[in-house]
Amino acid sequence: MFGIDSSEFLVVALVALLVIGPKDLPRVMREVGKFVAKGRAMTRHVRSGFDAMMREAELEEMQKVWAAQNEAIMKATALPDPALAAALASETAAVDEDWMAPAPAPAMTGPMPVSLDKPALPEAPPPEPASASPPPAS
Repeated sequence: MFGIDSSEFLVVALVALLVIGPKDLPRVMREVGKFVAKGRAMTRHVRSGFDAMMREAELEEMQKVWAAQNEAIMKATALPDPALAAALASETAAVDEDWMAPAPAPAMTGPMPVSLDKPALPEAPPPEPASASPPPAS
């Protein structure tokens, strides 16, 4: 990391221990860790923005290429007779209009299958009255 060998890192750690002291070293290391985390987050944010800009630029470039290829294909497959092309265009427009037209509602003939005045489920029969005689003894 940063071109520091293990022996150089050990010397830096010993100097930090002597200068800061063992009591405050954990707090200082936490602060350094927070600083490094913020730096990484900022770097990640900048990198993601740069990547998004590159994707957008590549997408625009690809759209230009696709548009040029589409135009070349359309010129290569163009109908030779303009009158035939116009007739074909009007026929496909009529088909498209028919396709998009809503279907007519079916005509209702006869009575409605379900009455809105009555409940959909039949009512339960009323309970039978209890008889006055005692139940048979067993």
